[in-house]
Amino acid sequence: MKKALFIIISVLLIDQISKIYIKTNFFYGEDVVVFDWFRIHFIENNGMAWGAEFGGKTGKLFLTIFRLFAITGIGFWLYTSIKKNAHNVLIVAVSLIFAGAMGNIIDSVFYGVIFNTPGGHKIATLFSEKPYGSLFFGKVVDMLYFPIWSGDLPKWLPIWGGKPFTFFNAIFNVADAAISTGVGILILFNKKAFPKVEE
Repeated sequence: MKKALFIIISVLLIDQISKIYIKTNFFYGEDVVVFDWFRIHFIENNGMAWGAEFGGKTGKLFLTIFRLFAITGIGFWLYTSIKKNAHNVLIVAVSLIFAGAMGNIIDSVFYGVIFNTPGGHKIATLFSEKPYGSLFFGKVVDMLYFPIWSGDLPKWLPIWGGKPFTFFNAIFNVADAAISTGVGILILFNKKAFPKVEE
């Protein structure tokens, strides 16, 4: 339990501190080159993978409520795994997934009522008197961008041949990275995470 709490609290602190710093110090869309292959690029989205959106406000509310149910299930999975003395690989992986999901839920639930709208030459203000949204309608902050390679694809490739392409083109946050790492651990070390019970 102590190990799980340490992972969850650490991920949440790093995730929320980085998001609040970006929102209160960066202009929306601002791009800072750290290395050729790594940039800090401030964007926001409604919380779906790859910035996808659906259903307007109703879709956003459904997504947030679904996430709350999902995080409850993940939390129960973590609790029962700890009680059953599951392998550390499973505990670490589920803790990372739980922390990442919780980090993005905080944005979705609360950011709409504690920040104002960034844009143009304005930087968002924390605990603004004129917040941009309402409870459950906050936007998720993303800032980590790794354009490792950019160029035109070979013309002989079907569909995408000759078109410009960037790898890796997704912009994400610490919470997303925690979820991806947790899922990756479960895939790579699934035999340790889910050992077969011998008769």
